[in-house]
Amino acid sequence: MEQWQAEMKTLCNKIVGIMLGSLGLTHEDDMNWFQPQNGSDQTQCLFHLNSYPVCPDPDRAMGLAPHTDTSLITVVNQFNTGGLQVYQDGAGWVPVEPVEGALVVNVGDLMQIVSNGKFKSVLHRALVNSTCHRLATAFFLMASSNAEVSPLRKLVDSAHPPLYRPVTGKEYFQLKLKLFMKALESIRL
Repeated sequence: MEQWQAEMKTLCNKIVGIMLGSLGLTHEDDMNWFQPQNGSDQTQCLFHLNSYPVCPDPDRAMGLAPHTDTSLITVVNQFNTGGLQVYQDGAGWVPVEPVEGALVVNVGDLMQIVSNGKFKSVLHRALVNSTCHRLATAFFLMASSNAEVSPLRKLVDSAHPPLYRPVTGKEYFQLKLKLFMKALESIRL
């Protein structure tokens, strides 16, 4: 598990680097906020194993209610069993069909903040089904509790003012617990 966690963290950092690189940011100059500083890591990881037993009446039960993740990104393994859905404007709930050997990467609230809204946190949910027990893992790349999270400087200018005020990882996590789906809106400028 420790080796898997280390590999997942490396993968997540690479994905975040690619995402921010697509916005014209360079690793050396612009993305050092999530690198280790003063001997402490600015990112943390959280691993969830979700179990959704067979449900005789799936229309009357929800596996995981609609939400966005607090994380920078979340990497999900569906283990080739459907049930994950994302909300798409104009289309409603859309299934994320599992692809053998593939992982799903969800953008989280913290990535929406640091990208100044360029990347949107994905609203998603998980459904139960009547035919098979569904397992899914979720690996969350989070900011450490003392890391300050705010729109990155190179993404902010007079034409693109900051959309969110700075928050620490701990403060945003507490806002998410208290306000749930209204946490992002609560720090919007």
